[in-house]
Amino acid sequence: MKSRVAIVAAVVVAVAGWALFQRYWYYIPGILLSIRNPIEANHPVTWESGPAVAAAPPAQRPPNVVLILADDLGFNDITVNGGGVADGSVPTRNIDALAHEGVSFAQGYAGDATCAPSRAAIMTGRFATRFGFEFTPAPVQFERLISMYDYGPHKPIFHKELVSHEPPLAEEAVPTSEITIAQLLKTRGYHTVFLGKWHLGETDATRPDHRGFDETLGFLAGASMYMRANDPAVENSVQDFDPIDKFLWANLPFAVTRNGSHRFYPSEYMTDYLGDEAVKAINANRNRPFFIFLAFNAPHVPLQALKSDFDTLPQIKDHRLRVYGAMIRALDRNVGHVMSALKANGLDQNTLVIFTSDNGGANYIGLPYINRPYRGWKATFFEGGIHVPFFMRWPAKIAAGTKYNLPIAHTDIFATAAAAAGAPLPADRVMDGVNVIPFVTGASTGSPHTTLYWRSGSYKTLLDGEWKLQVSAIPDKMWLFDLKTDPTEHNNLASSEPDKIKEMVQTLDAIDRQQAKPLWPSLLEGPIDIDHPLSFPQHPDDEYIYWSN
Repeated sequence: MKSRVAIVAAVVVAVAGWALFQRYWYYIPGILLSIRNPIEANHPVTWESGPAVAAAPPAQRPPNVVLILADDLGFNDITVNGGGVADGSVPTRNIDALAHEGVSFAQGYAGDATCAPSRAAIMTGRFATRFGFEFTPAPVQFERLISMYDYGPHKPIFHKELVSHEPPLAEEAVPTSEITIAQLLKTRGYHTVFLGKWHLGETDATRPDHRGFDETLGFLAGASMYMRANDPAVENSVQDFDPIDKFLWANLPFAVTRNGSHRFYPSEYMTDYLGDEAVKAINANRNRPFFIFLAFNAPHVPLQALKSDFDTLPQIKDHRLRVYGAMIRALDRNVGHVMSALKANGLDQNTLVIFTSDNGGANYIGLPYINRPYRGWKATFFEGGIHVPFFMRWPAKIAAGTKYNLPIAHTDIFATAAAAAGAPLPADRVMDGVNVIPFVTGASTGSPHTTLYWRSGSYKTLLDGEWKLQVSAIPDKMWLFDLKTDPTEHNNLASSEPDKIKEMVQTLDAIDRQQAKPLWPSLLEGPIDIDHPLSFPQHPDDEYIYWSN
């Protein structure tokens, strides 16, 4: 009798354990990471100091370069683009000032429609597909969880047969054979600093401190908490309709590393922490040329804001939108802090400041207007996914209030910074970026680019002058838009312009053949509804694409 009871008890425990595992299995990556690499108390950061006295006044030195990258910032999230969060309820005065005091690019394009490949393009000046960095590094458990989500009539596709071909996450990186802009600027005597989100490799050889940056402070993975979830100073918004949110809240730490150190807690809200440390780095290096890459994770999920910012926005009634708006407020505040530090040190006139976002706003936060007036989202090649805020400020070279209307791209950041520093571009490889300053000042005429190109798996896009072609395998469809007359991509001309389709397909195929094979496979193909965020119900007649990752 006792043995029977023991067997029944064991079965009950096993069933209960299995039920718990099925419900919470995606917590395992974060638990294992916490065991292997526990988070230490805050480490005060002291930045390396440059010379006590400058060798020459700022105007007679090579220009400093400050690259500020937002994460998943929607085109409509900043007020200079004619909108802003909640119809202008969150004015972005400091970001707007970069446009007013420099050049605003009306057609600024991201290197990709998702985080990491876009960053790879920025860092190398090349299409990320040229060296196989085609898909955003993500844990297998993350992609498996997304594949289990019921999106509606269009189901995710998980390629379990490819799991064994997936390298360890840390090894999904920009190859060390690629030259980063930090490495190039170091050849011209620049002190190089990285802060924030890396997402381009986590091994010893591929961390930012081994890819050209003298000093680093941030996190290697694709996302981070902004504060601990139970901090009384934070206001959280959890999207229960989103599997991405579910995974991030279960696994993300609130932690940074310094030059590859053990993880430790930041001393304040992440956006303020990165901004304040950038100010300290500017102060420490005021007497020598420097390159600072300030890669904020704002406003990427998880949505967390300071209560002090949240409380300033009572006019926004929707809680999620209010948290998001408060995050934008913090981002703008810290852009202002950086610009104030440059001015206080007498550096702002001869510093090239570049501001952009890695891609457009994401559908999975459930807010419908973040990319307005454009269709599409992050993880689509519609304008909402790749047409991003893009500004440069350099008073010594660029006249205030300049507007440039021809397409430029993230790949141009490399070439533009290199030219400013007097560094020749690598001559042993195809470089896709160009120095845009002569085009902005009028010294060069014509267009910086004949074509721009994007690819994620079987979904490919070509921008050729005013014409834009998107080619998709799932669904089997082409979209052709004349952006001169239809910049918001509502009138698909694919069926009425067969000659243009043929011409552009030939160009697209020729560029496509020049690209490398992906360094790792795409495990997940997920449906993205073009016109509605994830919080809206999906209908069979909605336009959609499948995104490979």
